[in-house]
Amino acid sequence: MKKTHELIAQMDAIFHPESVAIIGLPRGFKAGKLFLIALLDMKYTGRIYPVHPEAKEIDGLKAYPGIAEIPDTVDLAIILVPHHRALPIVKACAAKGVKGAVLFTAGYKETGMEEGRKLEAALTRVAQSSGMRLFGPNCMGLYVPESGISFFPGLSRKPGPVGFISHSGSLANILCRIAPQNGIYFSSVVSLGNECDISSADMLTYLGNDPSTGVIGAYLESISNGPYFLEALKNASEKKPVILWKVGLNPEGQKAATSHTGALASRRQIWEAVVRQTGAVSVKGFDALSDALMGFSMLPDGIGDRIAILSGPGGLAVAAAEACGDEGLKLAELSDKTRSDLSGFVPEAGTSLSNPVDVGLTASLEIEIYIRAAHTLAADPGVDAVVVIGVGMDRKTNELYTNSMIQAHRESGKPFLVVNIPGFDSDFAQTFRQAGVPFFETTERAMSVYAMVRRYQTWR
Repeated sequence: MKKTHELIAQMDAIFHPESVAIIGLPRGFKAGKLFLIALLDMKYTGRIYPVHPEAKEIDGLKAYPGIAEIPDTVDLAIILVPHHRALPIVKACAAKGVKGAVLFTAGYKETGMEEGRKLEAALTRVAQSSGMRLFGPNCMGLYVPESGISFFPGLSRKPGPVGFISHSGSLANILCRIAPQNGIYFSSVVSLGNECDISSADMLTYLGNDPSTGVIGAYLESISNGPYFLEALKNASEKKPVILWKVGLNPEGQKAATSHTGALASRRQIWEAVVRQTGAVSVKGFDALSDALMGFSMLPDGIGDRIAILSGPGGLAVAAAEACGDEGLKLAELSDKTRSDLSGFVPEAGTSLSNPVDVGLTASLEIEIYIRAAHTLAADPGVDAVVVIGVGMDRKTNELYTNSMIQAHRESGKPFLVVNIPGFDSDFAQTFRQAGVPFFETTERAMSVYAMVRRYQTWR
C-alpha cells in the first residue's frame, strides 16, 4: 500500500507540473518544436524552459544551455536529443531533482541491437537509483487537458473521464484527435513506448485510484511484469471499467510489436485467461476500442437487458433483433398500452408494432412518427433501453430527429443508442455523442457495446 501511495504522489506531481523543461528544443520548425507548440496551444500556465546548447532565446522564451543552469525547480522534462546523447542528460535531470522525464527519441531495445539494449538498461538504472521517473524511451509522453500538458498541437482542452495508456505514441495521438467527435474526453493519456521505467501496470495503479478517471482504456503490445500487471489490472477493474486492446497475440503481430517497442511476445490463451480473471474488457481493433470508450463513458450504471428496437428499414430491424439475441440481451415485452398508443399514429401498411417496432420508410419523411414512437417506447416500464435506427431525409428533418431523440433520452432517463442507416450521411453523429447519446454505424456494434457494459456491471 505504501508503494501505491508513493506512486500516486509521484504521478500527481508529474501529471500536474508547475514547470516544464524541453531539452533539445530546436530553433527551426522540426519535429521537436511540436512539443512547445502543443503546450502553448493548450494554454499551459506553468513555466516553460527551453534548453539548447547555443540559443539564448527560442520563440520569445529565454533558453538555457543545460538543465543545471535553470534557476528554478523543474517538475517535468521532455528530452528530444538523439539517443546516444540522452544518458548524460537524464543523469543531469536526476541531479536537478526533476520529478519525471519523457524520452521522445527512439534507438534503444526496439532496434534489436546490443548497443540500444545497453543504453536503455543504463537509463533504467538512473531512474531506479535517483527516484526520478522515466516515460519511454521511444514515446510521446503525456496529454493532461486539466494541466495544459499535451504531446501534440490541436488536441481538446476539455477534460473528461477517460484515462488512456498506449505503447504507441501515434495511436494515442490519433485517438485523442478524433475522440471529441465521438464525445470522448480525457483525464489523462500516456504514451509509454519501450517502458524502461514507468509501465502499464504503474499507470493502471495510478488511473485506478485517480478520482478524475471513470473509465480506463489501453493499447498494449507487451506485459513487462506479469504478476504486478495482473494485480494492478484486477484492482483497477474492481473500481472502474478497464478496456484493453492487446496486440502481439499471433506471430505476425508479435514480430511487428518487437520491432516497434521491443515488446515481448505473449500467447493468446494466457491473455484470455488474464481477461477472465480480472474482469477487464477485451476489444480488438481501433473501431471497437473507440466504440467501447464511448459506451462506457456514456451509459449509466445499472443498465438492464430488456431492449426496445425502433426502426424505419425492416431488414435492419430484424438484424438488430438478431444482434440483440447474439449478445445475450432480450427483446422487451411491450405492454398493451404501448402497442395501443403506437397504433394511434404508426401507419398500418408496411409496419409492425411488436418489438422490433418497424415504423416504415414513411417515418423518415414524417419524422414526427419516429419522435412519438421513441417517447412511447421509453415510457414503457418493461423497457430498459431504446435502440433507434433512423435518419431524416434532409438537414432540417435530421436536426429535428436528432434534437428530439436527445430530448426523449433526457426526459425518460433511459439509455438511448442511435444507429445510422447505411448510405446516409452521419454528420449528426457528433451532436448525439456530445449530448451523451452513443451513436453507432451498425446495430451489431451498438448491441456489442451495450452488452459489454452490462456484462462488466454485472461482474462488478
